Amino acid sequence: MLGERIPSLRLEHGLSEEQLGERSRPHTNYIGQIERGEKNLTLETLLKIARSLGTSLEQLLHSIDPLDPQTPLGQIVVMLSERPVTNHALVLALMKTVFSWAEEKRK
Repeated sequence: MLGERIPSLRLEHGLSEEQLGERSRPHTNYIGQIERGEKNLTLETLLKIARSLGTSLEQLLHSIDPLDPQTPLGQIVVMLSERPVTNHALVLALMKTVFSWAEEKRK
């Protein structure tokens, strides 16, 4: 599944296998083998690829084993993922305010 996720992100960023290989340092052939599921990769290489794609390791792996969207946390993640990244800081600030208010209310 990871092999399917990497080319999807690579193409979203308009990168060829060769360009991704140049950015992340594995040989271009190795990138192709990873994408086809022919090679396993180390965590270090995976981290380099994620950074080269402008994403976090968490985001890269999230699509492979996503949270259950039926749980409250899963619903939060789904809602946030559908919003622009610029909204994430706003939501975080709002959550902190709500939690602080709830904590104060308990005292």
